[in-house]
Amino acid sequence: MNTDYKVGDLIYDADIYDGMNTFLSDLSFYKKWMPKNEDAKILELCCGTGRLTLPIAKEGYNICGVDYTSSMLEQAKARASEAGLEIDFIEADIRTLNLQEKFDLIFIPYNSIHHLYKNDDLFAALRSVRNHLKEGGLFLLDCFNPNIQYIVEGEKVQSVVAEYTTNDGREVLIKQTMCYENATQINRIEWHYYINGEFHSTQNLDMRLFFPQELDSYLEWAGFNIIHKFGSFKEEVFNDKSEKQIFVLVFNK
Repeated sequence: MNTDYKVGDLIYDADIYDGMNTFLSDLSFYKKWMPKNEDAKILELCCGTGRLTLPIAKEGYNICGVDYTSSMLEQAKARASEAGLEIDFIEADIRTLNLQEKFDLIFIPYNSIHHLYKNDDLFAALRSVRNHLKEGGLFLLDCFNPNIQYIVEGEKVQSVVAEYTTNDGREVLIKQTMCYENATQINRIEWHYYINGEFHSTQNLDMRLFFPQELDSYLEWAGFNIIHKFGSFKEEVFNDKSEKQIFVLVFNK
């Protein structure tokens, strides 16, 4: 079995990424749970190009962004500078993060935990969160609720998942194929990129799926209490048909 799980470099090309990810449907949810005290410190893990970091900073919050990909952080820093915002962006692996400080709220948005492919990776990331969270602080997390029917249908055909123009003028078309591994719970996704009308490359977007009861147990085992579990960013009650698993958690010392 191939265990070389990864996300392709082109997917993390900052302009390619930003062109596809222009939505802010999750922003109001994360802003709602921000601490009320003015001196609160916020930590965003897997911040990417600052899609959420920048608008939260514009609200006056003291927020720090961490990501593993230097090209994404360069874009985030440039955007912050253009907006006149002072944000500390740090290149680091969230599994081994050690900032020597604690935060009032930590969040991992936009399905990022799906790239923690093994249980050891997940538990290491959760330890990092625990070590950086102030007593009584909140931890927010969102990810997909696995849809078996979608996976089965997705294995049958190649489908178009995006078509857009980047800020640097590239016309991008992305087609998707996937194959699910039952033994590892990894959805082996391939994105086939066509740029300016020509095939460019095939990029991996492998994702570890976390089933609801399983993820609840992992979070509780790691010492977190589930205060809320929602099925959407509108805070609808989580159920079988929910597309998302969205958690509001505290660490149980």
